[in-house]
Amino acid sequence: MTRPFEGVKILDFTQVLAGPYASYQLALLGADVIKVERREGEDMRRTPLSREWAERGLAPAFQAVNGNKRSLTLDLQKPDAIAIVKRLASQVDVVMENFRPGVMDKLGIGYEALSAINPRLIYCAVSGFGQTGPDRLRPGYDGKMQALSGIMAITGHPETGPTRAGFAVCDVLSGATAAFGVSSALYQRDGTGKGQLIDVSMLEATLAFLSGQIADWSVAGHRQQLSGNQAVSRRATANLFKCGDGYILLAVNNEKQYRALMGALGREDTLTDPRFADWFARNDNEGALRAIIEAALAKRPAREWETILEDAGAPCASIWKIEEVIDHPQIAARGAIQQLDTPYGRLRFAGSGFKLAHGGGRLDRMAPELGADTDAVLGELGFDAAEVARLRAREVV
Repeated sequence: MTRPFEGVKILDFTQVLAGPYASYQLALLGADVIKVERREGEDMRRTPLSREWAERGLAPAFQAVNGNKRSLTLDLQKPDAIAIVKRLASQVDVVMENFRPGVMDKLGIGYEALSAINPRLIYCAVSGFGQTGPDRLRPGYDGKMQALSGIMAITGHPETGPTRAGFAVCDVLSGATAAFGVSSALYQRDGTGKGQLIDVSMLEATLAFLSGQIADWSVAGHRQQLSGNQAVSRRATANLFKCGDGYILLAVNNEKQYRALMGALGREDTLTDPRFADWFARNDNEGALRAIIEAALAKRPAREWETILEDAGAPCASIWKIEEVIDHPQIAARGAIQQLDTPYGRLRFAGSGFKLAHGGGRLDRMAPELGADTDAVLGELGFDAAEVARLRAREVV
């Protein structure tokens, strides 16, 4: 079955996480993504989590967002490499990059130069602050964006202070935003026939996902605080609670769910207790309510309570580790974790976060070895074997 972006060719200069995450989403959906790297490869190929994989130039973090792509190595400081990029740009649909603003222009392969060659070209630039504004040249890193965007101001506990999220949330949100931007531009080009520049700011992409918190302040004047594990609903029973062998996260947010919770805990008596008559009273007496709930939860382990409470109609989840959730029965039933047979054995990776009735995302091959497709890509441009050999000898590729 044809996937949505089959026939779309992307020239991908992105590196590290935000940009590669974006092009990976498009590659899963069928786009032919040619990943351009310097001759020694990008830094993410050799992250220090695993010496074995780093020495192969295939660190897990690199593999996670570079499957289905082809690898082309180029020394962009050399005119012959720039000439190759321009020839490619005349044939591709999309160029993606996440350098600081102005870097590609200095190389002679920025949006203006490449769109003059190919007016239908869609050019997506991902940067920390966007292509304009007083901070445009400042670097963008995930931790910096978590601190600057307000995420860390609302994440953590008052007694321990702000905490960054346990993964590179701003990077992947920016990547998802960039993939959506490219998809939008491709759709619009069907009607206009014209390409365009997509300017993705990591800071603005992150703020777009904080729309509720921004409106709380801009509309109602509510100042967000560190809220620990409490849900944005601010319900006393939408929080983390101790239980028999650890913790469980309750997501009890309405009256029906609250009654189901108290019934499943064997504390129907609290339903007539005036201290807990409504949500305002429950919040005012949160300490007393927490003590009642945790005393009941202490009688069983978290996984047992997860089943009991969910079956009763009180939403919750025990705390699952990454190595556990990828084998969760629900994940297994939907095939959400992609499996690949590789020269290094069977490997598993996250794929698209959605399914299509037909032609959905699929991981066909692992992330490429450095320069694995250089000869093939140059051959498609019309270079013969002797010309490729000369480019190699001059260290252009």
